[in-house]
Amino acid sequence: MKDIGLIIKCHRKKSNLTQIQLADLAGVGKTAVFDIEHGKETVQFETLQKVCKALNISIELDSPIMEICK
Repeated sequence: MKDIGLIIKCHRKKSNLTQIQLADLAGVGKTAVFDIEHGKETVQFETLQKVCKALNISIELDSPIMEICK
């Protein structure tokens, strides 16, 4: 989760947004942005999705097993 937090923090800063501004854009609480940026593992996936969407970051899940399931 720490790597994701660093990505979020970098994108937020490059966008010249405060944590509060990003939280408002994403429709989440400031604490959620803080928790993501600090690698907390208790952040809900839906919250992470909202923050990523606000920063135009896509989340991709990939698994070699999915090739077998097709």
